[in-house]
Amino acid sequence: MLDYRHLMRLTDENGILQFAHLGSPDPLSGYTLDDNARALIIALHMEEGYELAYKYASWLLNAIRPDGRWSNLQVNGTYYHHLDSADSIGRALLACSLGLNSPFPDIKTMCQNMHTAFIASCLKFTSPRAIAYTLLGLCKIEDEKQRQKYMDNYGHKLAEFLISLYQSSHTRKFRWFEPYLTYCNGILPQALWAYYALSGNKKALKIAHDSLHFLNSILFKKGHLNIIGNRGWYHKGKKIPFYDQQPVDAASTAFACFEAYNVSGESEYLELAILAHKWYRGHNINNLPLYDKKTGGCFDALTPEGVNINQGAEAVISLLLTDTLMLSFLREKADMEKTS
Repeated sequence: MLDYRHLMRLTDENGILQFAHLGSPDPLSGYTLDDNARALIIALHMEEGYELAYKYASWLLNAIRPDGRWSNLQVNGTYYHHLDSADSIGRALLACSLGLNSPFPDIKTMCQNMHTAFIASCLKFTSPRAIAYTLLGLCKIEDEKQRQKYMDNYGHKLAEFLISLYQSSHTRKFRWFEPYLTYCNGILPQALWAYYALSGNKKALKIAHDSLHFLNSILFKKGHLNIIGNRGWYHKGKKIPFYDQQPVDAASTAFACFEAYNVSGESEYLELAILAHKWYRGHNINNLPLYDKKTGGCFDALTPEGVNINQGAEAVISLLLTDTLMLSFLREKADMEKTS
């Protein structure tokens, strides 16, 4: 069963709060576009998630400033500019793309309005992750006619950007889009796996395969997911930092591997996705669970000392997204076994 207790605890009348002190929400931390976009994705997958989805989508809509820009941070009713980023807009566009599939007209309309307002800005993105989030979202639009329109106007261009970036940056030993790996690395190959599934583009397939194989060769050397630490990240020719390992990266890895498995059918990807999911339950470098059974939350990171015992929104949302992904797979597997 999915444990939504801490998600609900962090969610107030406005949206989901950014941080927690231990397991208690911190109202002074405010709200972010990133967190409310990710929370919207969870709510869209919940059986009774309408009210939450409406709340998170409303927060996203209200975060659009009069000048047409999308704010990433709101504290005490005031929007701040210093954390605005293309990556946060890319995540919001991904959430809105998924919101276009909602059976609820009001949520679908809000997501459509936001999507229409910001989708053209994706052609100005230079961040690979912002581009990949946006591309993945376009690939997941269920209405074929609508999806094709977006792909023709934006999706193919975004895919070509990622393909070109990889071709100009990778080497035989460092098969990646940049000369370093930072956070949420899995979104880059994941977007190209999803793009290949729609387009049949063989360049996208090869790059998706090669880059994810390279990433997995780094992350799973010791028989468990060993996330690249945020204390310096991994630069080509340098040592890989082991700490701090953040839950959002476990989710990114699991989703990339599941995408590759769904497209290719190769069981190795499924096995690695399952390992990435187990990271939250203690199959990691510290042999410590990130999931807190007492609160339903997720600790913010693995550290050299153990865990960061705060339980913010990004952590619990990452856990729930990965749990939702795994539960969906298990249900599909059970249904297939019943009919076979």
